Order: sequence, then structure tokens, then C-alpha cells
Amino acid sequence: MLILKNIKKNYQNLVAVDNLSFEVSDGEIFGLLGENGAGKTTTFRMIMGLLEPNNGTISLDGKKIDYSTIDKIGFVTEERSLLTKLTVKEQILYYGSLKGMSNSEILKKLDYWLDKFGIKDYENKKIKELSKGNQQKIQFISAVINEPKLLILDEPFTGLDPINVKMLKDAIYELKEKGTSIIFSSHQMEYIEEFCEKLVILVKGKTILEGYLEDIKNSYGIKKILLNVLDYDVEKLSKIKGVKTINKKRDYYEINIDNESVVDLIFKEIKKYKVLKFDAKKPTLNDIFIEKVGGYHE
Repeated sequence: MLILKNIKKNYQNLVAVDNLSFEVSDGEIFGLLGENGAGKTTTFRMIMGLLEPNNGTISLDGKKIDYSTIDKIGFVTEERSLLTKLTVKEQILYYGSLKGMSNSEILKKLDYWLDKFGIKDYENKKIKELSKGNQQKIQFISAVINEPKLLILDEPFTGLDPINVKMLKDAIYELKEKGTSIIFSSHQMEYIEEFCEKLVILVKGKTILEGYLEDIKNSYGIKKILLNVLDYDVEKLSKIKGVKTINKKRDYYEINIDNESVVDLIFKEIKKYKVLKFDAKKPTLNDIFIEKVGGYHE
């Protein structure tokens, strides 16, 4: 288990991370979200022991993170940190040796991952000869070659097409099932919704929202109705108190509402017509992120 307790990090007069606390259990995928400059990268660097917090504690399985525990952490960054003149084999042998692995152990694991990602023929190719998507796969392999206790994923699907995204998703779930604690960070909220049960949203280093994703969405209630009704002018619904906006989509209308009580008012209005679609929905994480983070810019 990873535990951050009351972490604070200053850069002179700038507070980059302010009293941040969260826990990531074994086999859990945790979302750490925020705009660029919110404090995520600083948090990652403190977790990996590259920066010391000014206050607070960080521990992995009850031990302070230092040189004795850093080898248990893997990190996939959005910016690739590969040595492009090396071959794939040379690259992974180098990273594996830094983690204290034997060459035979590294090559066995490398063979497994290359086969899993469908790139066994690339073992002796130089990194610079690979596509961006395949470079991202090698970056992932370099981070997990030693089966880390904690894995940090920062925009891990950058440069991947849908088929390769599916491969990487399967690999992430496999590590989760083996008990790896995973911190997932992305600006693509659909990935966070798919992977993460718990999350923290940061603004300027401060936590503005935290908890279980489903609890957070439930607390917002139903905020949107997707409607398709025949022989009715949907714009008339704008006269109902609590209807905020009505947006025309390809084959339905999206009606944004203040609260769940408006659902019954709308249904009462259109029930005598032929209703092809009536779907009351909770807000997406993207909706919540925009509402919470956007409020700090007003």
C-alpha cells in the first residue's frame, strides 16, 4: 500500500503541493487528476524519491521511500525517456539491470511482454526505428520489467491506436490482478472512469475533490436527459423551471437540468407523445472536472 500523508512541497514562494493525502491499496487503480501545473508531476517525483517533501510522509508497504524501495516503483511518462540508439533488447537489459535483475530474468520477462504486445520481431530493432506507438509499448515494458509493487501511469495511451490501447489496457488489468498498486493520470476522463474507483482532483496543489468515483457522481445526482420524441417541439421544455440548456445532437436532444426533480416535470410534459429515447444520466467525470476546476478560473 502507498500512503501519502499531509504532503507539502514548496519551490521558494510557490506552493506546488499543499497538504495532499491519499492511499492506494494493493491491486487498486487510483486516479490523480488536475490541469497542467496542478502539482501532479511534483507529486510523482516525491513518490519516486526524486524530491523531498517539505512536510508530510510518503511510505510504500510501511517503509519510507528511499534507495531500498525505489526499485519497487515503475513509471510510464507521457514524454518518452528511451535511449533511441539502443536496440529494444539493449534498452530493457539496461533498465532491468538498474532494478537489480539478472540478464536471464530480464530476457525471460522481455520475451513475455514482446509476445503479449505482438512485437517479438522488434527485439533487435533500434528504438529510433520504431513507430511512436511501439516506442510507447517499450516504455511500458521498461517500467514493468521487474513487476513493480507500484506503477505510475502518466498519459500511458499517448500515440496508441485503438487496437494497441486495448493491448495496454489488458496489461494494466493483468498487473492489477497480480496486486500492483497503480496511480493513473490522464486528461482523457473516459480512461479514468474506466479504470479508477477512487480519485483526487488537484488545483494549484490543493485537493478540491476526492473519494470514490461512484459516490462523487451520486452526490451530483441526475443532471442530464437524452431525449428523442416525435412530433414535439423540444425547445418548449426550456420554459420548465430547472431546465438550463437544450442542445441538439445528431439524433436526440441533450437537456441539462438543475436537479433530479426536473426529470418528472419533463416526462410529464412529453409522455403523451411517442418517446423514442428518454435517458436520465448522472454527470460524467468530464462534466464534474469542468465544473469543479473551471470554477477556480472564474
